[in-house]
Amino acid sequence: MLKGSAALLLLSIAFAAYSSSTPGATNPNFDGKSWWEYVKVLAADNMEGRETGSEGLRRASAYIVEQLKKDGLQPAGVNGFYQPVKLISRQIDESASSLAVVRNDSKEPLTLGEDAFFSTRVQLAPEVNAPMVFVGYGLSIPEKSYDDYAGLDLKGKVVVMISGSPADIPSALASHYQSTAERYKTLREAGVVGIVAIPNPASMDIPWGRMTLARTRPSMTLADPELDETRGMSLVVVFNPVQAEKLFRDSGHSFAELAALAKDRKPLPRFALTAGIQARAKIIRKDVESANVVAKLPGGDPKLKDEYVVLSSHMDHLGIGEPINGDRLYNGAMDNASGCALNLDIANALQRTHAKLSRSVLFVFVTAEEKGLLGSKYFASNPTVPTDSMVADINTDMFLPIFPLKILTVYGLAESNLGDTVQQVAQSDGVEVQPDPEPLRNIFIRSDQYSFIRQGIPSIAMKVGFTSGSPDAEMAKKWLTERYHAPSDDLNQPVDLIAAGKFEDIVQGLTVRVANDPHRPEWKGDSFFRRFVRDKLGKNAGAAGLR
Repeated sequence: MLKGSAALLLLSIAFAAYSSSTPGATNPNFDGKSWWEYVKVLAADNMEGRETGSEGLRRASAYIVEQLKKDGLQPAGVNGFYQPVKLISRQIDESASSLAVVRNDSKEPLTLGEDAFFSTRVQLAPEVNAPMVFVGYGLSIPEKSYDDYAGLDLKGKVVVMISGSPADIPSALASHYQSTAERYKTLREAGVVGIVAIPNPASMDIPWGRMTLARTRPSMTLADPELDETRGMSLVVVFNPVQAEKLFRDSGHSFAELAALAKDRKPLPRFALTAGIQARAKIIRKDVESANVVAKLPGGDPKLKDEYVVLSSHMDHLGIGEPINGDRLYNGAMDNASGCALNLDIANALQRTHAKLSRSVLFVFVTAEEKGLLGSKYFASNPTVPTDSMVADINTDMFLPIFPLKILTVYGLAESNLGDTVQQVAQSDGVEVQPDPEPLRNIFIRSDQYSFIRQGIPSIAMKVGFTSGSPDAEMAKKWLTERYHAPSDDLNQPVDLIAAGKFEDIVQGLTVRVANDPHRPEWKGDSFFRRFVRDKLGKNAGAAGLR
């Protein structure tokens, strides 16, 4: 399990490559080396995978606080640098739980792990016995007059859906309506009691065999019931696509037919299934305490210093789990020691170089991202600075510097003028910018920037990008298949230090520009996400030019 010697060998190779190459940025501030030093600490074996609420995550948080103090940043939490977050852990006891498909009074037991598994993201009812209805993608999008639930009697039923969205729905809009809050609100209104979710085979990040390894790990929710977006749902089951024909037998449709349509984001039919589902679930519940870490680098302008550019990243990963190739330690080097290391490195550089900043920079290191963006949701709902003072969020999560940075993928590129600013910064470094090339993966709502977006704050996330069909694209796909949420996301993997340094230059350049721009970032006039400003500040917010 000790992985240090191999890591040192790979790092020495990377340093040699760096010394023989010329950085692409015209005035680079970062070479990737200092970033990697932070990663080595945060993803070390003694951090034990940084599971939410664990001693390993507490050690990682303490290290982050130590570095922030050393760099002279000011505490901006509730208890110094810390903002406590109370959570509830839920874990399935499979020995006392079961699933079955019921058809014509005949019961077909399902094998947990092979056919399907329970999701404990919701408070599972002890027993559910209900008919099933296939609802396509399970989306309701008023802006596009699209409703997979229209005309269906869903009260007291379990809906079956395939992940994804139709091709004619813009990706940001589709992602929003696949978020937990929006999806479950619609389901509650329809009287649905449960969900059977089938991953779209065309867009699975990791294979079923690895997905199912984590099925008995604890899920979590925020202890504050007002922040529980899944309330009212009694059952969520994730079904193996390879076994999904069991659901569609005698329905007039096959899963192979439906999956082929979903692969190309074509419209899906909706119909009642001939089967129901019977579920019995036993949940082990306990209270968990964790914390966000928040620090401030003050700006110098008398009028703007009380406004903040937020740099966010999540500290947690998956801890110690089921072994893969004999390794049980899920170090989480790229996911997301890499993002925390980047923000620590930028904090150090801004302070060390005495960067002139008009606005302040708020560094927010959150917990429980892997549990459903819970730490950032808590911070965004209970901010330690006024919500209106946060002018932008730049979130870094698993930016994957595993090949040269020639293309920068920006999530939310077209939604606010942050996208215009990052294009200017990246192009000055000779880097091309592109929007999300994989909309089926819904990345825009899958990391912590989304918690800030829902508070009306213009936000983006970025990664080292690639061109579809290129060797870099194949490398990224291979990384997802083999290393994402696996023990091999560790310090042994090869990284491109030049790409990491170049990425840091862009993030810092964007941060400084936003901090010094006399105008706040704004949502674009045609952005769907402007609605969160109106929701937060009232109907007159848009007319008053607050964003």
